[in-house]
Amino acid sequence: MKKIGLFGGTFDPPHNGHLLMANEVRFQVGLDEIWFIPNHKPPHKTDRKRADSRHRVKMVEAAIESNPHFRLELIEMEREGPSYTVDTVELLKKRHPEDEFFFMIGADMVEYLPKWHRIDDLLQMITFIGMKRPGYTGSTTYSLLFADVPAFDVSSTLIRQRIMQEKPVDYLLPKAVERYIKEHHLYES
Repeated sequence: MKKIGLFGGTFDPPHNGHLLMANEVRFQVGLDEIWFIPNHKPPHKTDRKRADSRHRVKMVEAAIESNPHFRLELIEMEREGPSYTVDTVELLKKRHPEDEFFFMIGADMVEYLPKWHRIDDLLQMITFIGMKRPGYTGSTTYSLLFADVPAFDVSSTLIRQRIMQEKPVDYLLPKAVERYIKEHHLYES
């Protein structure tokens, strides 16, 4: 049986903060692998245009290629409609009944948990791992683990803004992701 951390997100783009959090959680919780799951259509992010799914998948591949404990899982890209975590976890548990799953979320999402689709069902299926994040308390009435990850105040939004403003993004992104963004002219104004 493997202990697998599920790390869902838009990853638009994936950045060094994502990698740092995933690596720290894997180490602190004793997980065997971290599976990065790019959202197809996240139900809570309907207000902005995202990079095309194929670009986000390629960027995640580029970001995680050097870590043997990281894996890309395309389960949400295979489905139409909104990507609800409960549906994803149900499918993964059917496909991998021998494995134990943990779902990693930032402190901002911990506070949003009461609004998650079928949260009570989800809490019966997996253990949540809350990752501390600057500016968020991570307070909740739900039972979950917390990982104390080093503060690295970067976001995909900040990176997109910097690219649009033609500012450098050195040290915020893996070089392979930065190259991909430049080659495909993503996030340019």
